[in-house]
Amino acid sequence: MRAPARSPRPSRTRSGRRPRWGLRIAAGASGLVLAVSGIGHLLVRELESGIHRVDVFDDLDNRPRGGGGGVNFLVVGTDGRDRISPREKALYRLGGAPCHCTDTIMLVHLSGDRRRASVISLPRDSYADIPAYTDTAGRRHREHPQKLNAAYAEGGPGLTVRTVEHLTGVHIDHYLEVDFTSFMKTVDVVGGVKVCTARPLKDDHTGLDLPVGSHVLNGGQALQYVRSRHIDGTSDLGRIQRQQRFMASVIEQTTAGGILFNPVKFNRVASTLLGSVRADHGFGAEDLVELGRAMHGFTPASSEFASVPVDLPGTPVKGVGSTLRWNEEKAGRLFTAIREDRPLTVRHAKKPRGVPVDVDPARVKVHVLNGTTESGLARRADRDLHGAGFATTGSPADAVKSDVARTVIAYDPVWNRSVRSLAAALPGAKLRPVTGQGAVMQITVGKDYDGVRKVRTEKPHPDKDGIEAVTGDEVACP
Repeated sequence: MRAPARSPRPSRTRSGRRPRWGLRIAAGASGLVLAVSGIGHLLVRELESGIHRVDVFDDLDNRPRGGGGGVNFLVVGTDGRDRISPREKALYRLGGAPCHCTDTIMLVHLSGDRRRASVISLPRDSYADIPAYTDTAGRRHREHPQKLNAAYAEGGPGLTVRTVEHLTGVHIDHYLEVDFTSFMKTVDVVGGVKVCTARPLKDDHTGLDLPVGSHVLNGGQALQYVRSRHIDGTSDLGRIQRQQRFMASVIEQTTAGGILFNPVKFNRVASTLLGSVRADHGFGAEDLVELGRAMHGFTPASSEFASVPVDLPGTPVKGVGSTLRWNEEKAGRLFTAIREDRPLTVRHAKKPRGVPVDVDPARVKVHVLNGTTESGLARRADRDLHGAGFATTGSPADAVKSDVARTVIAYDPVWNRSVRSLAAALPGAKLRPVTGQGAVMQITVGKDYDGVRKVRTEKPHPDKDGIEAVTGDEVACP
């Protein structure tokens, strides 16, 4: 894929360096968000001393120009299972040898006014032309096709940055790398992270097994949640969506819970994370202090999440396997917005209301029957469900029985995901599987009917340029 047009060269400070700004740290798959507020420079420098440094930018050439506003971070989560204890390996299904590759890759943009953080997930199976490079043994490698996450295995952080810049045309200002161990420890120090799921999540590869509802995950469970990619046919793309929900929950917890603005809590969390993170040499105490000043008033609505648009199905490449090709037109608009420091989402005046569900109500077909003697009840229920977005038949009728006490939803087991959206709208209704019923679900309204609860899906909202993204408050737990 050709790199989009480059933006003008950045301005310089008197010292000749680019201005260094704040940081929104996305820790591995989670993007754990930390900030400094009211903390002295002494403490900040103490935290900075725990960061492991890595040379990233020294040998890079032909880089995209920066200066479009804001600051860009490349955040990667690496497969560091070699540092996991035997007990944790068994408990969280982390057996096998580490791949020494990037398990998660994210481009994080902090806006120039410090009021918005945009997180773009780069699918690890993305097709990429790895730029020509010389390895540590002095061998020269030509440009060649590969999956994006293989850049790290071949040439480490520097080649990963070069590859991402070549793909996106976005100038990377800072590099952050977090492995499994630091991710797990940080989640535990935070006190666990709450996630919500509208359907059961089970992955035999990672051991994830979550029923419908809300759950507070510890570090190991959180790692299972963000790593699982065998839950359904969506593979890595579905995993990216769960990672974004997790990140939104972390933002909610750290801002509402006061972690960002409590020196004691912040020091404990930041020390745990930064003690095992790897970062470029340019990321330091000044960046942390600057971020602290900017983060007052930051909320989940201040964050936005997107994934690079891809063309499905995947494209097989000889010697590489199945790869995901980016949609050049849509991806170009996405990265242009980042270079120009523009928001990715359509701003909403209010947080969307309703219980999050997995299947859009518009795809759920419903026929309503009146199981009581109350005249017009089926028509009212049909109208309520239609108003909530369900595809009702518009032809309610009377049921055979008129003494139904509890509302019943009859459905074909083939549509077991869709029925959960309907059940969420009718809490307390009894589910009755009927093999061979077909796509239309039948609701027999009982005496307990008390209206329809609003539901919503967590689907992205395209802006005027067709960029699909969501804000943190749209995907965090209600």
